[in-house]
Amino acid sequence: MKQKLKKAVLVFFALLAVIVLSGSLVVTNENEYKLIRQFGRVERVINTAGVTMKIPLIQTADTLPRQILIYDLAASDVITMDKKTMLSDSYVLWKIEDPLRFAQSLNSSIANAEGRIDTVVYNSVKNVISSMSQNDVISSRDEELSQAIMKNVGENMSQYGIKLLAVETKRLDLPVDNKAAVYERMISERDKIAATYTAEGQAEAKKIQNTTDREIAISISDAQATAASVTAEGEAEYMRILAEAYSNPQRADFYSFIRSLEAAKTSLAGENNTLILPGNSPIAQIFMGR
Repeated sequence: MKQKLKKAVLVFFALLAVIVLSGSLVVTNENEYKLIRQFGRVERVINTAGVTMKIPLIQTADTLPRQILIYDLAASDVITMDKKTMLSDSYVLWKIEDPLRFAQSLNSSIANAEGRIDTVVYNSVKNVISSMSQNDVISSRDEELSQAIMKNVGENMSQYGIKLLAVETKRLDLPVDNKAAVYERMISERDKIAATYTAEGQAEAKKIQNTTDREIAISISDAQATAASVTAEGEAEYMRILAEAYSNPQRADFYSFIRSLEAAKTSLAGENNTLILPGNSPIAQIFMGR
């Protein structure tokens, strides 16, 4: 009987030891923080992976995520600087940077954190877009708009131990009721801009064409003047050679003879032609053997 009682006591203490030991161990993973609380107050923060100890029944362990989180804001209407309504749909990438401050300010609640993020980011989106025209918002819907929103948020979330990594716009569109009218106005404005560019291009093309025509006319005129000068020089040289040739009687007779032969050759071109020469012709005298 005593042995059974002794065994029962040993089993009891063994179970008690297991319970105490299991209640003392704290396992921390890579993607989480552990907050050790004592009577509701955070005693310490464990931010490295591994196994640590806590006082059972007195201390408790809360878990906070350490990885990057995403919060999807509800789509909402925003008004641009030129009083145009647009529909903004964004999401936020964030993480807990200071788990102790997060626990103290937001009671370790992810829901409370998302509520703060929703308010701060929505106000920033509204402020940024309200300072821009609709055309500017549309043209900067990528990195420029996100950077402007992040700059407007600033360090507002650091007081909660939160760090905002990015605010990205999923959709930035026009409300359905005025989308068609806005599109028509934008198309009309783009048509006007296109017409202006076309007119400027045509004017520039006409200017270039006029300049080119004038340069061509000048080049042709210069070429004609040069040709006339060369022709005049050639004719002068020709007349000089003739004058030189005719200044000598023997050369003059020879050239007269050659010109007579060329004239006869030209007259006899073709078929069935007859050449009639006077008796005193130099050519006739050659044929008559004089």
